[in-house]
Amino acid sequence: QVQLVESGGGLVQAGGSLRLSCAASGNTFKINIMGWYRQAPGKQRELVADIGSSRSTNYATSVRGRFTISGDNAKNTVYLQMNSLKPEDTAVYYCRMRGSGVWSALDYWGQGTQVTVSS
Repeated sequence: QVQLVESGGGLVQAGGSLRLSCAASGNTFKINIMGWYRQAPGKQRELVADIGSSRSTNYATSVRGRFTISGDNAKNTVYLQMNSLKPEDTAVYYCRMRGSGVWSALDYWGQGTQVTVSS
């Protein structure tokens, strides 16, 4: 089992920055994709960004150029640096870590952290 603990959410004014962290504990050996998702009220959960074991990254169009995802394998931690925040970035942000290929059934989610951007 893998447990994920997120931190770093909060309230910020438009144009400001926040950094989210997600630390994993437990059997993380087969985890090789780490990512962040978000869900705004009344909307579906959506991918924000993810990063693979090869350090390849993938970003939602709406955050590209403003957000940066990074991972620290030694600490089993993934980060999301969010700059130039907009009110439409307001959502609950969830960390997700999963395996791929034969390990794709390994799929873990954090409890979520609220990000609120005021105008």
